[in-house]
Amino acid sequence: MSENLGRRDVLAYTGIALGVTAVAGCQTYGKPPAAASQAPPPAPDGGAKTDGGPAKTDGGLVKTSAVPVGSGVIVGEVVVTQPTAGVFKGFSTTCTHQGCAVTTVADGTINCPCHGSKFNLDGTVVQGPAKKPLAVKAVQVQGDSIVLG
Repeated sequence: MSENLGRRDVLAYTGIALGVTAVAGCQTYGKPPAAASQAPPPAPDGGAKTDGGPAKTDGGLVKTSAVPVGSGVIVGEVVVTQPTAGVFKGFSTTCTHQGCAVTTVADGTINCPCHGSKFNLDGTVVQGPAKKPLAVKAVQVQGDSIVLG
């Protein structure tokens, strides 16, 4: 006995297949791709990060010479600033408004791209909607490097 699939059967099976595909796609929604969650490979010269970021040091966050006076740099999950010559400060990259990551230090402020919050180089709020300063991350100078401390 041979079975012939009718139009309804074909449509039903197609609908099931599409539903399974949609559910499988939702399993990874919001998760970073596997490659993105891994640390980038070390730079060939052992110095500068592969993304063009500030030069890192062995065991340290960044070289002091890579942090401009009156500005700062973002290294991983830490913002390192130098408000005045020789004074270095560290902060979390997590914006206190809704938890987005601050992504730039420009024109004397640390900037969050999500809702426009801006922070002074000492972590205090310049422009909301954030109302609280950035969380402090203790940093110190060791030789020519900035390290967590």
